[in-house]
Amino acid sequence: MKRPDFRKASEVLAAHAAPLARGLLVGAALVALVALVATAWPGLLPSRAPRHEAAPAALRKLADFGHTPASADARSVADWVAGSEDGGGAPFLLIDKKRAVMHVFDATARLVASSPVLLGEAIGDHTVPGIGQRPTELVWPDERTTPAGRFVGERGRNARGEDVVWVDYDAAVSIHRVIHATVGERRLERLASPTPDDNRISYGCINVPAAFYDAHVRPAFAHRSAMVYILPDIGTVQQVFGLPPPPAAGGAITP
Repeated sequence: MKRPDFRKASEVLAAHAAPLARGLLVGAALVALVALVATAWPGLLPSRAPRHEAAPAALRKLADFGHTPASADARSVADWVAGSEDGGGAPFLLIDKKRAVMHVFDATARLVASSPVLLGEAIGDHTVPGIGQRPTELVWPDERTTPAGRFVGERGRNARGEDVVWVDYDAAVSIHRVIHATVGERRLERLASPTPDDNRISYGCINVPAAFYDAHVRPAFAHRSAMVYILPDIGTVQQVFGLPPPPAAGGAITP
């Protein structure tokens, strides 16, 4: 049997070891160079993409009511609109039916103005199907509801040619200047009264003082549609808007 040539094997190993050593040295030099650049110029090298995590509750954007009093439901819905940006970066309106008040917010969820409003005569959160096609004299008192929910409001004109903000066009529900042609309804007096108990008089539309409509409602829809949020009479804001349940007394979330 032929003896192995160890000298030749050593020469072959040496021939391959030299490039390998040079490669290791070059690699080490590159690692050192990258570390030096990262230390001296931390913004020069790309970093790992940031993780998008939900902001802590304390950091979430909230609606700004300033010093204006508002119900807990109104604040919850306005905060949800602000935090979720459901308003699409536009002004939005929030109507609290239980308090018979409208809040107008700018695009940053800051309260611009509030006003008493007149609402549908009947208590309820839904409209009767097809009611928008009926003459007003055929809409019965228990059907005269102002619906609750999330609506895309748009400027338009009613049957009298007056400019209005349509809330639900099919149901003929709109926001408009107060109508006080029928003296016996005392609509202006109802708006001026300190209690919401007498603010139920319309067929379902939301009546606001003319000056408030011109100064705040109409400009909110001057360039585009905007959201209108109407709080419920009977249901909860969690049911109507899909909000999480309110915290329990001890701070825990109810199931």
